[in-house]
Amino acid sequence: MAPQHFLVVAFPGQGHINPARALAERLVRAMPGARVTLSAAVSAHRLMFPSLASPDEEVHDGGMSYVPYSDGYDRGFHLFAGNGDDARRYCEAFGRVGPDTLSAVLDRLAARGQPVTCVLYTMLMWWTAEVARKRGLPRALYWNQPATMLAVYWHYFHGYERIVTEHAAEPGFTVAMPGLPPMAIRDLPSFFTDLTDGRIVAAFGNIRRTFQQLELDVDISTGGRKPMVLVNTVEALEVGALASVPELDMFPIGPAVLSLFTDDTRSGTNTVVGDLFEHDEKGYMEWLDTKPARSVVYMSFGSLAATTKQQKEEMKRGLAASGRSYLQVVRKDNRDTDDDDDDDDDDQSMVVEWCDQVRVLSHPAVGCFVTHCRWNSTLESVACGVPVVAVPQWSDQDTNARLVVEWGIGVRGAIHADRFLDAEELTRCVDMVMGDTEEGAAIRSSSITWKAKVHEAIRDGGSSELNLMTFQKQFANDA
Repeated sequence: MAPQHFLVVAFPGQGHINPARALAERLVRAMPGARVTLSAAVSAHRLMFPSLASPDEEVHDGGMSYVPYSDGYDRGFHLFAGNGDDARRYCEAFGRVGPDTLSAVLDRLAARGQPVTCVLYTMLMWWTAEVARKRGLPRALYWNQPATMLAVYWHYFHGYERIVTEHAAEPGFTVAMPGLPPMAIRDLPSFFTDLTDGRIVAAFGNIRRTFQQLELDVDISTGGRKPMVLVNTVEALEVGALASVPELDMFPIGPAVLSLFTDDTRSGTNTVVGDLFEHDEKGYMEWLDTKPARSVVYMSFGSLAATTKQQKEEMKRGLAASGRSYLQVVRKDNRDTDDDDDDDDDDQSMVVEWCDQVRVLSHPAVGCFVTHCRWNSTLESVACGVPVVAVPQWSDQDTNARLVVEWGIGVRGAIHADRFLDAEELTRCVDMVMGDTEEGAAIRSSSITWKAKVHEAIRDGGSSELNLMTFQKQFANDA
């Protein structure tokens, strides 16, 4: 019998590449005899491996291979950098070019005697399921957001779209979906209510198609087998949500934070294979070494959010007013022409273009994480036991911020309708999380408790490892 060959197909975004790579590496370690290939779009592949002679050149690293597909935009495309027409054109090419080039990848691997036996695909990669189905290949969705978000989308597309749409202009209106606690409109994905932005409409279309593919697998399943979904979460964090969609077989295998499984959070260089952004060469870890325990505010809004100059100035004012040292990430593509004059790194502050976030969050000097609350960042803060100040901007971030409050590990900043955060509100939230108050102590205690539960889940015999093993056995039986 030919060895198992897992093909992990990822959307070309940092929030998809990182968990996909972590899953691929774990499969390599868990199944020494299996092959694992990670396929991302050419644009992401060339950023992951900038020294390649050709942007579509394959890379082989031990038990892992990297073989790119093309989405029609090999020089890259930021879905929210242009306008609605740009986003629509990208999504059209994505759904037309992607299936053909991924099929070519499958043919090429088969021709060299390495046929793919199992396909895993991240959200938005709906056509990957289509390609796998036509070839009779077992497939599973790799959901790189929380189980709560998966359940919300499922119920929205299965009976709740109308009520949410009818009350879209009422942020406080509460919706009760099966198996989930009542949630206000403001706690649901912004995609449900912000339908005036063509870029959001285009992106939401890919999410809808992802669930349509799952529905096809529900309809054509044989022998009562449910569609399988790997979820980047920890069972203890989302027990209710994991059980709220009985139509799906969900396997919580998170967190997809590779360094937690390789124990290298404090070692290595500032270059991480698989990261789409070049890490700043500033000595930010050495700077943190000079700070007392739990004294530094770390602030980053991730790889997609573009912060206005006014907001950056407001946040700088709020951090300064807190009187605490801070490390802030301002991406190179989100800098204004005069930002260099403002980046007056000193004993109290440091601004970097990009950093190894898990290493930063693992540093004992960091006492608070001001974040937009994308799921990777949220889960990393839980895994590292760092309290959170949530400043959600769009997509799943409002729901993730709600989870932060539900778990008792942070506070949600009060923002204006345009998502603007006042300096005074930032100062208030930081003081609440880091201050010597009863509320701050409770948040820090909850953060430590959840960190222990996450690490319990990923150790040998923990729930995440056992769930991955169960998935592998069921998946292998289908191959």
